[in-house]
Amino acid sequence: MIDSLAGQTVETARRALSMHFRNGSIESAELDARMLVGAALGLDLTGMIAAANRALTSEESTRLDDYARRRLDGEPVARILGQKEFWGLPLKLSAATLVPRPDTETVVELALEMLHAVPQPDRPPRIADIGTGSGAILLALLSELPDAYGVGTDLSVPALRTAKTNAAELGLADRAGFVACDYAAALSGRFDLIVSNPPYIRSAEIVTLATEVRDHDPLAALDGGTDGLEAYRALIPQAAELLAPRGALVVEAGLGQSADIQALMAAAGLTLERPAKADLAGVLRAVAGRKPLIKPD
Repeated sequence: MIDSLAGQTVETARRALSMHFRNGSIESAELDARMLVGAALGLDLTGMIAAANRALTSEESTRLDDYARRRLDGEPVARILGQKEFWGLPLKLSAATLVPRPDTETVVELALEMLHAVPQPDRPPRIADIGTGSGAILLALLSELPDAYGVGTDLSVPALRTAKTNAAELGLADRAGFVACDYAAALSGRFDLIVSNPPYIRSAEIVTLATEVRDHDPLAALDGGTDGLEAYRALIPQAAELLAPRGALVVEAGLGQSADIQALMAAAGLTLERPAKADLAGVLRAVAGRKPLIKPD
């Protein structure tokens, strides 16, 4: 519990929040304090500097007190604010969606590399995002591929509503469709690129996750079963069937999982033409396989 910030100036409130967050062992204390003050007051960094010496209004202090309590209770800033930037895109969140993480941008990078590595057909590329959540990966790809069309699947209807809202607000709604199903079960036709960030945390390890993840991300988007590979066993064969010749599947992997995922891709008939791609921390985070050309009889 912290003292009310009522009556403090913008700058003293920011400093007070930073101190409380540091005392609460929050590593990003300064950044979190700045973001929450800015959100509570509706100000960007320049605005906060200009307003540094003005006193908080009663409404502002009440809002900021609430934000501070929630952050100290372990709720991520993105959850408090209801949005997170991914691939430079502002994405709305909901209780049904993961908070998109910078590591997942590695999947977008490898997906673009795989798509551009082969000649494209004389038609718009078709993309599928299995377990789309907030739509982060799909919408990032559509923002880079202005002639592509994509579809996102998810078991969670609330998550799909969030993804659809994000597509509309980013001006991508006319090139993005969303469907409720188990992995790729409702998809048909051929796709040039399929991506996925499936649940990959081992069930027994859920309790060891940081509070921000364990208590605030949806369990269904985290729990990958006993060995963390349950989702891959289901989606990789489905994706392999749906890929067009020379199409690519790119998935996110957890720590130490890339070799097992590559083996599952190979067993589904996909070729492994390039190594798994590491994120900024050096973790092999994105794994890709390609469907070979169908040879004529």
